[in-house]
Amino acid sequence: MSLTPEILAGYIGNGLACRHLEVQGDGSHFFAVIVSEAFAGLRLIQRHQKVYGALGERMREEIHALSMKTLTPEEWEQAGRPGVQV
Repeated sequence: MSLTPEILAGYIGNGLACRHLEVQGDGSHFFAVIVSEAFAGLRLIQRHQKVYGALGERMREEIHALSMKTLTPEEWEQAGRPGVQV
């Protein structure tokens, strides 16, 4: 079965508590906006590592490319609640 944005969102959501999670993609290249309290106080690379940790081996086996915007709820609100822009 081909990986869909909905399945990928489920993988991320199962491993990371998210206030907002939006994923778009074509089956191999994906774009995500991930909003989580877990990102508070973390640098960008640490936020991405949290997402990679939630995805585990799938990042190597199923996902060819994942671009993401990782925000705290406060950052997301201040930015006007942006969604995925492909």
